[in-house]
Amino acid sequence: MYYLSVKKHFEAAHFLRGYKGKCENLHGHRYEVALKVRANELDECGMGADFKVLKTSLGEVLQSYDHTCLNDLTPFDNQNPSAENISRDIYDKLKPVISRMGVELRGVEVWESPDSSVLYQPD
Repeated sequence: MYYLSVKKHFEAAHFLRGYKGKCENLHGHRYEVALKVRANELDECGMGADFKVLKTSLGEVLQSYDHTCLNDLTPFDNQNPSAENISRDIYDKLKPVISRMGVELRGVEVWESPDSSVLYQPD
C-alpha cells in the first residue's frame, strides 16, 4: 500500500456564528490543505499517482475558496466554516475526481494555523 499526499493553500476570511470569543468576529487565515490518497499498485513509471495531477485537482477545488469570505459560500451560508466543515466539504468535492484516477481518497487535512489542523476521513 502506498499513501501519497500533496499540499496547497488558500487565503480566506470567515467568522463562526454562535461562537463566544474572538472567532465570532470576521478574521482571516492562510489555510493549508493536504490531500491524502492511497494507491494499491504502481504504474509503469513506478508511481501510485502523479503528484502534478493531484495538485492540479486540489488547486481547482481550492480556487472557489480563495480570497473570499467563506460564510458567503455554499454550504457555509448555512453551517459554520470551521476547519472541520471545510475539510469535509473539500473531501466531498474531490472524491469523484480522485476516484477516476484509480486511487482512493483517504482524507483531507486543513490547517487553520501552523499548529492547528483537522483531518477528515470518513469511516
